[in-house]
Parts: sequence; structure tokens; C-alpha cells
Amino acid sequence: MTKGVNHPPRTIMEVYEMLPEGTLAELIDGIIYMSPSPVAIHQIVQGEIFRQLANHVVEHGLGQMLPPPMDVFLDNHSNAVQADILFIAKANLDIIKKKVRGVPDLVGEIISPGNTKHDVERKKELYERFGVKEYWIIEPESKRVTGYHLVNQKFEPLPVSVGKLNSILLAYEISF
Repeated sequence: MTKGVNHPPRTIMEVYEMLPEGTLAELIDGIIYMSPSPVAIHQIVQGEIFRQLANHVVEHGLGQMLPPPMDVFLDNHSNAVQADILFIAKANLDIIKKKVRGVPDLVGEIISPGNTKHDVERKKELYERFGVKEYWIIEPESKRVTGYHLVNQKFEPLPVSVGKLNSILLAYEISF
């Protein structure tokens, strides 16, 4: 049972919060989506991007990178995700509790076979709606990076690149 709850789950969020730790699942608009474990190339690309960004963030005192899996509760009712790349700016560190409860500043998703539509459409729309400032979609095989930057509550596309990720928010470019 959910902490402090002595009844069967009454909401989809209570069901989500009862999943065992480490379960690869997300709750988007009240629907739970499950995922298999990522493939090796996904983890290799994710690890390299995370390492470079985390070093930059620490070196410049910009905030906090959080390694996956990490539940990010965008609201208290029907939206919780597990992003592959997650950055929270120094000014917003108060959203980090036992879990992240609020909107991260930067999110990146590494596409795995079978989840392209989920990351490219469903999660892009969700992150835009909740006001994530920067969103990246990385295709690990081709190393193609598609990025978006929030301008007036709408995602504006950034130039597509290959093997490079250029963050406006972090004022930093990495190669992987």
C-alpha cells in the first residue's frame, strides 16, 4: 500500500506509486505505460551524455543531474515519468524530495526500439504542456539529436545534429 494509505488504491496515481521500486513504468494522462529494460546501445549513449553533462553542471554549480530511473511527478493526479536525462536548475532544487515532484528544467529521452512514438509524440506534448524548458530526443544508433526549447509556452525546434548535443539552457555542447 502507498505510505499512509490503508485502503485499496482509489486513484491511478496510487496504483502507480504502489509499483515496485525500479519498475520501468510511466503514467501519462492517467494511463500506465510499461517498458522493457533498455538495450546496451541505449545505456552506453545515455551514460556518456550523462557523464559529460553532470561534470559540466557540477563544475559550474548549475543545479543537479539525476541518473535514471527516477520518478518525476509532474502533477499529483495523472502524470509521472522516468526520463533518461534529467536536469534541475539550482533555482528549482526544491522539487527534489524522495522523488522529483515538479517540472524539471531539461529532459532527454534516448529512443529504444518500440518507443519512438511514445517519446517523439506523447512525451514531447506532455513536456511542452508542463513547461519543461528544453527537451532532447536522441536516437542512439544514428546519434541523431532532435531538440526543442520552450518559447512562450511552445516548443521551438533546435537545429538537428548528429553526435552532438547543444544545450541552450546549459550553454554547453557535448559530443558523444
